[in-house]
Amino acid sequence: MYNGIGLNTPRGSGTNGYVTRNWAHIRGRKEKVNYKTEEEMKKLDAAMSKKPNQEILDHERKRKVELKCMEMQELMEEQGYSEEEIERKVATFRRMLMEKEGVGSTGTGGKEEEVERGPGRPR
Repeated sequence: MYNGIGLNTPRGSGTNGYVTRNWAHIRGRKEKVNYKTEEEMKKLDAAMSKKPNQEILDHERKRKVELKCMEMQELMEEQGYSEEEIERKVATFRRMLMEKEGVGSTGTGGKEEEVERGPGRPR
């Protein structure tokens, strides 16, 4: 047996075990190739050149802002500032960066909103 084709052993089969191809088999002809029309090509090009999702770009900007704020917070903690002073300065720094980057507020009830309106208060 070779590659799962043929007999395991030719013993008792009345053959020598040699596998040949079937010369009587008629193969189907190749089907006609359907080429894409100009309209289909334009649709495919338009689909491939999509604009980036604005929400994803905004999210990336917010992540960069938060990273800078976390770095500032860690630096201030190492220098020995009080927790209240750190929160106040980081919130101010965050607002300044958000305005500079042109990113709106988080809108998801993040730390900044909670500090402004107080914990547990409705919007």
